[in-house]
Amino acid sequence: MILDKIDELLKEVQNLSAKNAEEVEQLRLKYLSKKGAITALMQDFRNVAADEKKTVGMKINELKQLAQQRINELKEQTETQEAEGETIDLTRSPYPIKLGTRHPLTIVTNEIIDIFSRMGFVLADGPEVEDDLHVFTKMNFAADHPARDMQDTFFVSQHPNDVTKNILLRSHTSSVQARVMEQTQPPIRIICPGRVYRNEAITARAHCFFHQVEGLYIDKNVSFTDLKQVLLSFAREMFGADTKIRLRPSYFPFTEPSAEMDISCFICGGDGCGFCKHSGWVEILGCGMVDPNVLEQCGIDSTVYSGYAFGMGVERITNLKYQVSDLRMFSENDVRFLKEFEAAN
Repeated sequence: MILDKIDELLKEVQNLSAKNAEEVEQLRLKYLSKKGAITALMQDFRNVAADEKKTVGMKINELKQLAQQRINELKEQTETQEAEGETIDLTRSPYPIKLGTRHPLTIVTNEIIDIFSRMGFVLADGPEVEDDLHVFTKMNFAADHPARDMQDTFFVSQHPNDVTKNILLRSHTSSVQARVMEQTQPPIRIICPGRVYRNEAITARAHCFFHQVEGLYIDKNVSFTDLKQVLLSFAREMFGADTKIRLRPSYFPFTEPSAEMDISCFICGGDGCGFCKHSGWVEILGCGMVDPNVLEQCGIDSTVYSGYAFGMGVERITNLKYQVSDLRMFSENDVRFLKEFEAAN
């Protein structure tokens, strides 16, 4: 009968003893683990008659509490005994202290920042929890743009009747550009590194959070030629002096005209290989001239000033440099993976 089993276990628990931490752990596993004796009682509890369930249930709870209390007491006793028995051997060599390494994303982000800093760009930062005004409205996103949908963006709070009141996790670091533009008059030359969030399924090629570095330059008489020269200099600094670039027409709400930039494959030299899908080119970023509507929304006279903007995913650049096949490895904190980048620090 189940009550007899409970009484037997109560007597056992009351007389528990242990000499060290290992024995305490064995007792815990014997009585309190998922396959332990007390857990097994719960299987038998299903067959108890309805009028006895209350009494049996109270007995099982009493047993469980007593076992937990007794094992905790034994744990404290063994820890105290072990601490009192320890002696310090002053002749013993100290253990070597293993130094950590920088994360590969940190290594690449710092390299990107260093390259653009030498071109005169300064760092700018902003909040990760943002409002719709700076993430979407001032970046020229239409009120019915898909990015404003819950399937694309993580919202902290939504206001269907007034989207400008929405609070969300920023989906790009362009919100930092908006804040700088509304607070600073040109010339503006900034880069904005940071973490961003998008409501995507986590796979080897995509994640719900990742890192970006965006750049912005606004002044008088800024042209697309200026943008192309800056990006060419960046590509050659990051991927090698022989790197070539090409710009393909594209669309972004906040730039007009817009383009996506490819670099010549640094593995095959542009001849074509599996890495570049035999095209000889690899896409790395998006860019374009800042849309006049964006300048006006942020309080900058678009008839006097013009500018360019660009943005790249840090994971994308890191993949290109180190050929990491699975984006999830960047956030799993596997020490074996991180140790591969010791030489890059």
